[in-house]
Amino acid sequence: MRLLGLAGAILLLLAGGPLVSQDTGGTSSNALVRSPVLTIDPDRLFAETVFGQRVTAEVKRDAAALEAENQQIEDQLTAEERSLTERRPTMEVEDFRVEAEAFDARVQAIRAEQDAKERALQQAVTEGRSKFLEAARPILAQIMIESGAAVVLDLRSVFLGVGAVDITDAAIKAVDAALGDGTAIPDEAGDIGDAPAP
Repeated sequence: MRLLGLAGAILLLLAGGPLVSQDTGGTSSNALVRSPVLTIDPDRLFAETVFGQRVTAEVKRDAAALEAENQQIEDQLTAEERSLTERRPTMEVEDFRVEAEAFDARVQAIRAEQDAKERALQQAVTEGRSKFLEAARPILAQIMIESGAAVVLDLRSVFLGVGAVDITDAAIKAVDAALGDGTAIPDEAGDIGDAPAP
């Protein structure tokens, strides 16, 4: 989301006077700021929620398994290449050529297979984060409504602002309470719920 152009509008809104007030009736946090503009750090939201931590741990586990598999394959292919090189002096030229070409074709096929696994892992990262953000959107929308806000901006795109309008901590608590580790959420995005985007 590109919202750098809204920095001036944020400054004008913040210059209007104090924006912080207590909202004891809110359900998303004990004390929500009252402001027409809120900010959030999406990276922190993902990294510090139970849901995001589960996704990150699963990706790290799968990445470590793939790395170990790649190392095992590399060791095996290195041994095969060494064996072929050592046997070369005793082989007929044509026999060596056939075996070397077969080995090269096998290496290329394995490389393509492992590259596909790496791409699938990267896709899993993207999908996990997208699923998280989709599930968190209604919760963020509720915080926005309770705060009387019209917009929630990505904190990284804000040129200047006050920390009081940052709802990241409240959002982390609310998402954890509502979603847990996210394993109960259906894979189909349409089943998650249709809430207005914050």
